Amino acid sequence: DRNGEFDPKVIPKHESRLSDEIAQVIIGLYSRGMSTTDIQEQIEQIYGVQVDSTSVSNITNVLVESIREWQNRPLEEVYFVVWMDGVNIKIRHNGKIVNKTIYLVIGLTKEGLKQVLGMWVAPTESASLWMSVLTDLKARGVEDILIASTDNLSGFTEAIKSVFPLAVTQLCVVHQVRNSQRYVVWKEKKEFAADMKEIYHAPTIEAAEAALVNFENKWGQKYAYAVRSWKNNWENLTQFFDYPLEIRKIVYTTNIIESLNRGIRKYTKTKSIFPHDQAAMKAVYLAIANIEKKWVYPIRDWGIILQQFLIKFEDRCRI
Repeated sequence: DRNGEFDPKVIPKHESRLSDEIAQVIIGLYSRGMSTTDIQEQIEQIYGVQVDSTSVSNITNVLVESIREWQNRPLEEVYFVVWMDGVNIKIRHNGKIVNKTIYLVIGLTKEGLKQVLGMWVAPTESASLWMSVLTDLKARGVEDILIASTDNLSGFTEAIKSVFPLAVTQLCVVHQVRNSQRYVVWKEKKEFAADMKEIYHAPTIEAAEAALVNFENKWGQKYAYAVRSWKNNWENLTQFFDYPLEIRKIVYTTNIIESLNRGIRKYTKTKSIFPHDQAAMKAVYLAIANIEKKWVYPIRDWGIILQQFLIKFEDRCRI
């Protein structure tokens, strides 16, 4: 009141009905990654109402049905590019803190727009679980993927081909570079990286193959495993050379989905450990909703890229 005396109202522990206004504010604060404790303090400061953690959870539980509808919504028949990656989170399980992976998929539509197609929680990232994700996409109406850009997880390419046999699979070059650098002593990392760059920045596949030969001649004995990894993955690392520069830029790395992952971590940074899977899904869903609000325009150079896809894939584009 005017004398500075504050007499807060207390919401009973099992009360799930707050005013619509307060409920919307709680969801809004939650969507910005605010912790339950901070939300409680904000509501008390603004409305003079004490809200316990159970009430906050009950309010945000309205998101569960929204997530279910979003996760099961019909998808488009064809996506020009699909990027797939996972973000790691910590969840309490049976009194222990365990690492889990939230699988994420972004699709590029024939209008040039990015869409998050879904999210799935699993104990660890694996090719078999990615196959389940791809099967889910197919069940929701996806009939064709033109190019799939993925990390270098063993068996990933085979999983994609088993569900979408016509898809071109491009392994992320940045992942390959990072993995290769793990075996290199510090003083040689810069030179080693520069030599790898000669491979993936080559103008043609022939120039890339010549750069790989030079790379092997120079480093093959000292870093045999790293060089062998390039050779073993060569076909799926170099698919992007079949396309013009504008398409190359968007498919040879998973930067687009890694940017989404960074955004999710930003929104969920106050929740370093989630109490259960559902809490993690709620937080990630709200983070995605906030990020997608900015995805209102086609990707850069879309007019050019669309023409290139139409030439390369013709009727499969379904335009």
